[in-house]
Amino acid sequence: MNEAEAHSERLPFPPVVLGIAGCSGSGKTTLAAELARTLGGIHFPLDNYYCDLSHLPLDERVRQNFDDPALIESTLLTAHVAAMARGETIERPLYDFSTYTRIPDRTEPIRAGMFLIVEGLFALFYPELLPQYNLRVYVDTPDDVCFDRRMRRDIEERGRTPESVLQQYEATVRPSSLAWVRPSAVNADLTVDGTGALDWKVERVLTELRGRGLVLNFTD
Repeated sequence: MNEAEAHSERLPFPPVVLGIAGCSGSGKTTLAAELARTLGGIHFPLDNYYCDLSHLPLDERVRQNFDDPALIESTLLTAHVAAMARGETIERPLYDFSTYTRIPDRTEPIRAGMFLIVEGLFALFYPELLPQYNLRVYVDTPDDVCFDRRMRRDIEERGRTPESVLQQYEATVRPSSLAWVRPSAVNADLTVDGTGALDWKVERVLTELRGRGLVLNFTD
């Protein structure tokens, strides 16, 4: 995107809320982050809303399926998105992924600004969350591409072995995608090809926003 596009104007009504979902490795996080940068909005991933598992022994925590929507505290998530859509500031929980617990007595203040981009595996799954969105986007990417991206990311960024990545993918990631993530695509207003160029995907979303009167044309 060029510099002019990074300074878009928004029509004068409450924050525009986008929901972006897709399977692990689909490219949804990259798309959400680029849209937030382009629109001057907030990228709001669901990861902070994983349930606090401090009541379980550590060996039980690590066995939980974090690709299951039941592990997200959807009630709190929905309440926070609704509050930000009204222009309010929320206190977002902080999650420690090394211990699978919420950081006690600590939150971070978040306010949506002009645009709020809610992103995650289950962003289009929870029925109570869907009415909060002005636009729902699903990133559709073939399973083999998702797996290749996840394999590369987990090895390079997380120090995982190929064997452990494959085991987790087959045990929880792909079954969960088939059970909950891919079916949520029916809730999308717009589906984009996750294998396409990032600029092209961003432009598809911007075109949809313009068509719905949710953003003014960019100026030179």
